[in-house]
Amino acid sequence: MLNLYDAQAALGFLLSQTSHIEATVWAKKYPDLTYAEDVPIDNSANPWATTVTYFSSDKVGQAALLHGRGTDFPMVDINRTKFETPIVMAGIGYDYSLEEINQARMVSPAVNLTADKASAARRAYEELCDSVAYTGKDTQGTVISGFTGLINYTGITPADVADGAGAADLTWGTKTADEILLDINTAVTGVWTASKTIELADTLLLPLTSYAFISTKRLDTTMSMTVLDYIQRANIYTMQTGKPLRIRARRELETAGASATKRMVVYKRDPEVLKMHIPMPLRFLPAFQANPMLYQVPGIFRLGGLDIRRPGAVRYYDAF
Repeated sequence: MLNLYDAQAALGFLLSQTSHIEATVWAKKYPDLTYAEDVPIDNSANPWATTVTYFSSDKVGQAALLHGRGTDFPMVDINRTKFETPIVMAGIGYDYSLEEINQARMVSPAVNLTADKASAARRAYEELCDSVAYTGKDTQGTVISGFTGLINYTGITPADVADGAGAADLTWGTKTADEILLDINTAVTGVWTASKTIELADTLLLPLTSYAFISTKRLDTTMSMTVLDYIQRANIYTMQTGKPLRIRARRELETAGASATKRMVVYKRDPEVLKMHIPMPLRFLPAFQANPMLYQVPGIFRLGGLDIRRPGAVRYYDAF
C-alpha cells in the first residue's frame, strides 16, 4: 500500500498519472482561439532552432521576338531576398500539492488526478500563440522583439475605405448597403488588381461589431437578403473560382486600424503567402518535487512570429 506520507511514493503516483492527464488535455478543443484557422502553422523546423531562414524570390526578365539569325537572347533572372524569423522559448506548467496527490490516491479508480490544471496550462499556451499570430505581442500586450502579426504587419500599408455620398457617411453605421458592399468588394478586388491578377484573396476578416452589423443589415427594406448574404455570393473570388469567400469575425480588429479605428484584413490563406512557425508545440516535462510539499510539471514550447512572404496577397482597410 502507498505510504501517504512518503514523498517519493507520491511522486511515483503523480508520474503514473501525467501521461493519462496529458492525453486528455490534448484531446480537448478550444474553438474560440482562432489563430490556427486563420494562419497556416508550420511545425517542420528543428525544435531547438534559434531562427527559421527563408527566401522570397521574384522573376526578372521578359521573352522577346528574335531575328532568325539573332544571338542576343533575352535572359531571365531570379531576385532572392533572405529573411530570418527568430524563434523564442516560452513555458507554462502546473503543480499538485502533496495533499492533493494523496487525497487522489485514496479514490478509485486508479486514474483520478483531475486534468483541470493541465488544461489550464494548455489554454495559456494556446492564448499566447493566438496573440502572437494576430499581433506579434504576448498576452500582456508587450511586443516580442522581431515579431509582427496578421493584423499589424509592418510591410503592409493600410488604406482608408472611401467616404460615403453623404457628408457624415464615414462609417458603416451611416452608409447605405451599396456603399458598404463597395467598401468590401474594393478590399477583396484590390488584392487581385494590384497584383495584376496574380494574387486572389480568399479570406476576409472583419471586426466583430462590423460583422454583426452586415449580418442583419438588409439590402433594402423590401428584401430579406442581408449585406453579408449578398457579399458571400457576389465577390471576385467566388466569381473566379466558384468557391465561397471565407468571411470571419475577429475581436482583435476592433481597434487595429490607424488611430485605434476598425480594420478589415483581406488575404490569401496559403502557406506560400503566410505562415507561423511553432517548431516545438507545448510539451510537458517529467514531474519533479519542487519542495517537500509541492510537485511541479513544467511545460515548454518554442515559437516564431508570423511570416508574410508575399505581402501583395494581403491588404488592410481602416476607418469604417
